Amino acid sequence: MATPGTPIDDERYVSFETFRANGTGVKTPVWAAPSDGKLVIVTPGTSFKVKRLRANPKCRVAGCDTRGKVIRTPWHEASCRILDDAADIARAHAALRKKYGWQMVMLDFGAWIARRTAGRAFLEVTVAG
Repeated sequence: MATPGTPIDDERYVSFETFRANGTGVKTPVWAAPSDGKLVIVTPGTSFKVKRLRANPKCRVAGCDTRGKVIRTPWHEASCRILDDAADIARAHAALRKKYGWQMVMLDFGAWIARRTAGRAFLEVTVAG
């Protein structure tokens, strides 16, 4: 039996909202790929979204256009964890490569050229029912 997915598995871009300590939401358009009923995202490990997630795993996701305008789906409440296990990171990376193909290869190449592959953070988002 296949693992049920999220309502936004097929969206090309996802608006990912994390929350500051004062409760203010910060929205960022990201690539997100389905993996085992959750979404996975890659981002620089020093990004503010990662810092906000370390303090508060609460987040929201919605399908959006390339600029982050939410026009495709409603918002979905979610929680996020930063992956630290090598096998989980490899699984997340494979899911992103499967969905985004050559574009993910180019992102990987750019990270390699800039010597930032080790500094990336892979996120796993669990979307509430």
